[in-house]
Amino acid sequence: MLGRSKTIITLADTTLSEVPMKFMNRSTVCVVGIFAVSLLATSCSKPPQPPPKAGPPEVGVMTITQGRVALTTELPGRTVPQLIAEVRPQVGGIIKKRLYTEGSDVKAGQLLYQIDPAAYEATYASAQAAQARAEANLFAVRLKAGRYQDLVRIKAVSQQDNDDIQASLKQAEADVAAAKAALESARINLAYTRISAPISGRIGRSTVTDGALVTASQPTALATIQQLNSMYVDVTQSTAELLKLKQNLASGFVKKGDSAKAKVKLLLEDGSAYPTPGIMKFSEATVDQSTGSVTLRALFSNPNQTLLPGMFVRAVVEEGVSESAILVPQRGVTRNPKGDAVVMTVGTEEKVEPRPIKVIRTVGDSWLVSEGLKAGDRVILEGLQKARPGTVVKAVPFGSKPAAPTAGAPQPAAAKK
Repeated sequence: MLGRSKTIITLADTTLSEVPMKFMNRSTVCVVGIFAVSLLATSCSKPPQPPPKAGPPEVGVMTITQGRVALTTELPGRTVPQLIAEVRPQVGGIIKKRLYTEGSDVKAGQLLYQIDPAAYEATYASAQAAQARAEANLFAVRLKAGRYQDLVRIKAVSQQDNDDIQASLKQAEADVAAAKAALESARINLAYTRISAPISGRIGRSTVTDGALVTASQPTALATIQQLNSMYVDVTQSTAELLKLKQNLASGFVKKGDSAKAKVKLLLEDGSAYPTPGIMKFSEATVDQSTGSVTLRALFSNPNQTLLPGMFVRAVVEEGVSESAILVPQRGVTRNPKGDAVVMTVGTEEKVEPRPIKVIRTVGDSWLVSEGLKAGDRVILEGLQKARPGTVVKAVPFGSKPAAPTAGAPQPAAAKK
């Protein structure tokens, strides 16, 4: 401001219309004009900076390698005791006493039930008496037959009488043999009144109580004994999976191991792994027509009795081994409109190339590839949305951190206040 004038001078804009001309001289106008022109020239001296050029998009790749992979399959199944016995009476009678505790472990030969033996003891005694009578009769007939043999030589008795007494001797010997058999049968039936455990194991609940009448041909078992020290696991496999495995074996892509010593791992119903591996025993030769599957049986040791009969489990069975397997993570495999599996690879000129592949099955979180890839190929796993076919990309190992910006690279301009 000069004197009483109302002149307003700013850096961005200079207004002269508001200055009364009578308070300004020519020299003042020249100074103000020169100052405004210098400000305008200064503001226009810096040319605008061009935007930095963007490099090729960065993608995470995995280099394909070949290696030995054991092929396994997870199959559902149930546990079955290796030994199981249903205790049934072999003679009829009244249960006098139950001699075991339900749910306990019993030994083979241990007494479980006692049937009233009175009637069987009487039968046994009668058979003993019949045998004694037959033996006494045999003694008399044997002596008489011996004398007749001496008399027939001197013609004291006829040959017919001698033949008759010799036949009587043989009949008496047969009577003794029959009496011995009857005595043995009576002894066996008497022994059957003592019902013993046929095997060692854990016995379940009793279906009868003291005083109950049982028969030799009854369908209901008195109790069931199961041996829990080792358990069978019966699993089922579909015939489609079995045929596919046979085709891979025939082509040589998969090699079969020793089935007699094949290891089997077990997953319990809660998803936890059973600590002890099992051994594959055999495979059924007949297909179940209702389910279209075959049954495989594996044997597992069960020292802590963790496995109980009838449990639902999943068995991880080793089917074979691929010596030069190629695995690709599932996240890197897509499907084309035809449904074929496709992966994006980085070629020699760092360009994206789609590659159709043939997959057989999953192994964990990866696909097992039989055709379309070889060792050394680079498959894109990260940044697939930027990997258009034919575009140039910057390939970095999958999982690595993004590269830091280099020194001297243009930084984003700060916002003007």
